Amino acid sequence: MTAVRLTARAVSRAVLIGGLLCAVPACGTGTNGTREESRPRWEEPGSYTYTLQSSGGERMLLGTIRISVRDSAVVKAVGLDENGLRLVEDVPDAVPTIGELLGEMEQARRDDADKVEAEYAADGRPVRISLDWEENAIDDEALYVISDYQAAVRS
Repeated sequence: MTAVRLTARAVSRAVLIGGLLCAVPACGTGTNGTREESRPRWEEPGSYTYTLQSSGGERMLLGTIRISVRDSAVVKAVGLDENGLRLVEDVPDAVPTIGELLGEMEQARRDDADKVEAEYAADGRPVRISLDWEENAIDDEALYVISDYQAAVRS
């Protein structure tokens, strides 16, 4: 009986300590470890290009896509893998701007999702967004990796 109590107590402590160690560093940090509040505020430009790798869950928005944004709207999307090709052919309106991805992240926060994490580039733009609305649910996650970002050059 005593061994069971000690084991349960030890497990409880380990879970508590592990949870604290995992939660504290991940809370609002960017890629360089800066707090989200201290990172530079990124203003989404009206025109840019980027590559989106979207994975996780059972969702429509899956695959790798090269996206061009002009006047704050997606004007061109090129699927770079099988899922991306299918998405841009079947549901081109589902291809998001970076601002729309940030909007989904903010909505997940308002909805009190179990996991809402983001990593940011030095200029404050997101480079990775990870969402999980219900930790114990299957296939409701979303992972967005944003790369090859280029703001349009103004003439």
